Amino acid sequence: MALKDYIIKEKNYMVQLRRHFHAHPEVSLQEYETCKKIEEELDSLGIPHTNVGKTGVYAWIDGKKSPQGKIVALRGDMDALAMEDLKTVPYHSQRKGFCHACGHDAHTATLLGAAKVLKSMENDFSGQIRLFFQQAEEIGQGARLFVEGGLLEGCKRVFGAHVASRLESGKVALTKGPQCASCDYFKIEITGKGAHVSMPHLGVDAAYIAAQIVVNLQSIVARSTAPLETVVVGVGVIKAGTQYNIVAEKAEIEGTTRSFLPEVRKFTNERVVEIAKQTAAMYGAVAEVTFLDFAAPLVNDGDTVEEVTAVAERLIERSNIVTDYEKALGADDFADYLAVAKGMYAFIGTGNDENPNTRVAHHHGLFDIDEEAMLISCNLYVDYALWVLQS
Repeated sequence: MALKDYIIKEKNYMVQLRRHFHAHPEVSLQEYETCKKIEEELDSLGIPHTNVGKTGVYAWIDGKKSPQGKIVALRGDMDALAMEDLKTVPYHSQRKGFCHACGHDAHTATLLGAAKVLKSMENDFSGQIRLFFQQAEEIGQGARLFVEGGLLEGCKRVFGAHVASRLESGKVALTKGPQCASCDYFKIEITGKGAHVSMPHLGVDAAYIAAQIVVNLQSIVARSTAPLETVVVGVGVIKAGTQYNIVAEKAEIEGTTRSFLPEVRKFTNERVVEIAKQTAAMYGAVAEVTFLDFAAPLVNDGDTVEEVTAVAERLIERSNIVTDYEKALGADDFADYLAVAKGMYAFIGTGNDENPNTRVAHHHGLFDIDEEAMLISCNLYVDYALWVLQS
């Protein structure tokens, strides 16, 4: 029971790529140089590819044993975050104000490693392996471009993996059911009526109304949701007014809702709209609510989890496979793929106490990974893809 030699020999290839991407981070929908680097690597491997949107890359490997057969899709996301890299390492970000603090640099490098291995095996399998180098996961806009492009059509399975600092390096989480919550963004725009603050009765105070809406939104979780259900209604931005002695005529609220079930998500978002509009109306104002769908709940298919687990058991000790990984209210637009094809999202442990930065939470400037974990991730990509095509 051990990782395959054809994976181990590509370690330096993946590490070098990961460090290159880490040093050159680009945020969502701006991944132009990342895209260019991916295309250069694919060209060097002789793997055909095309763009999805302006910065995504779709590549494919056709089995030479037979052009006909099953289709499997593998996904790696590539975008970084607008934040400072606080680490002191040789591969420190070279772009001030931008940082790979979630591991997408490793995802991209690992998928390229898998592409290299699978290309070398093309004479041994039938069917097609589709590679999704996906942009804009952090804003929930990338996966839908691949789905809308019809790239999941005909796929028997879709598989992806995400690094996890809270999981020890060497472990893999393969868990059935919900793993990530939905993520919806909302903006509430309130229009009242301006007046001098000494005569508030002549105006309609949008700032006061915004405050009431924020308080009332908390009743969705506290009084409208079953106690055993998990829901978040969070407000991160409140803006109102133009001057200290003027009754605010305009106010804005920005926030997010998160849940694990489609019906709960629908109910929660409807209540946000109702509360905002009704609260504003009660005080003589008008509220307009805009929602943006960033990601659906991510729910792993049970059959796929069993299949990947069987593959993983041939690579690592059974004790290193986590089957009850705690679901999280963070979102991932890999859920958009699972809405149209059977598949699963694995979590790859990258925490190593010998390097404290690998234990730092995601989206922190000190975030780093144990690069050894990339080998496990790559091996799962390769061996599960081959299993699907041969099953």
